[in-house]
Amino acid sequence: MKAIVSRTLKTSFKCAAVAGLLAAGTAAHAQSSVQLYGQVDTWVGNQKFPGQQNAWQVSGGGMSTSYWGLKGSEDLGGGYKAIFTLEDFFLPQNGNYGRFTGDTFFSRNAYVGIESPYGTVTAGRLTTQLFISTILFNPFSDSYEFSPMVWHTFLGNTAIPTGATYTTDTGVVGDSGWNNAVQYSTPDFNGLSGSVMYGLGNTAGDNGAKKWSAQFLYFHGPFAATGVFQYVNFNNAPGDLVNPPSVAFGGSVVPFKSQYVGQFGASYDLKFVKFYGQYMYTHNDQIAGSSWHVNTEQGGVTVPVGPGTVMASFAYSRDAGGLDQTRKTWALGYDYPLSKRTDIYAAYMNDRLSGLSDGNTFGAGIRAKF
Repeated sequence: MKAIVSRTLKTSFKCAAVAGLLAAGTAAHAQSSVQLYGQVDTWVGNQKFPGQQNAWQVSGGGMSTSYWGLKGSEDLGGGYKAIFTLEDFFLPQNGNYGRFTGDTFFSRNAYVGIESPYGTVTAGRLTTQLFISTILFNPFSDSYEFSPMVWHTFLGNTAIPTGATYTTDTGVVGDSGWNNAVQYSTPDFNGLSGSVMYGLGNTAGDNGAKKWSAQFLYFHGPFAATGVFQYVNFNNAPGDLVNPPSVAFGGSVVPFKSQYVGQFGASYDLKFVKFYGQYMYTHNDQIAGSSWHVNTEQGGVTVPVGPGTVMASFAYSRDAGGLDQTRKTWALGYDYPLSKRTDIYAAYMNDRLSGLSDGNTFGAGIRAKF
């Protein structure tokens, strides 16, 4: 009788253990999470665009563009996860959504994808690889107010700062995010990773419309490097570069047929100083058949001073053809952390375009992350 009871108890314990493992496995597969996050950045200062008058302002995005986002994941088992991200820019100075009037709601990112041991695939509106390389390898990161490299890359050609009316041909075509895009990113191989992206036109009869890019990133100890190539022949929809915006709102010698950009960047951290360097080659083809190219270089440093960091950067662009223009931009700033999530900063930027009086931007701001 005791033997029978003993066998029965052992069997019960085994069944309970198996049931517990199965339940744990099911729970692990069903694990999911959703996170709310973002940052608010507001600065006060003075801005004068090249060839224009200055203006005092309270504005958003001094050191980083303000945004909020939701992201989530669900464990599918076997090393696979379903992921999603929705991120909206906003203007803290007036409460409007987007980076400017007319911007879409989730203009930062809006995608769904699958993570696996073999890499990650995402589809939707995606941040471009060129933007990621640009902000990672300059001291002022993604600042659209004080980063010389961001100005030379993203605030020229078909996009210039709101309120500016100067003409320049030193920038890239298209936004920092692509609609209707698909991206594959490799796993990390000892600090080396890569990705490829393709943007579709989503327009019947325009199967030849395309834009694509490829990138590598390498991080190993104090050294980091990147290389990216981007080809574009439309911005948001096929043919939208044929009719350029009025010169009063920027633009240069467009209409464009296509553009390709190659950019390399590197940084080295010696702890007491971190060095940054970037080179970018931009080739532009017009509808009329003529073309021109632009060479851009950026060098900079960050230096720990007290609890904060001094940032300095200089960018130089020179076109061959086009507007026959030279652009020189330098900036100096200091960032002081009040906590892990909040910092205050002050910065000055000088922007010079050949044939125009200097532009100057200076001010101070606060950035809070959540």
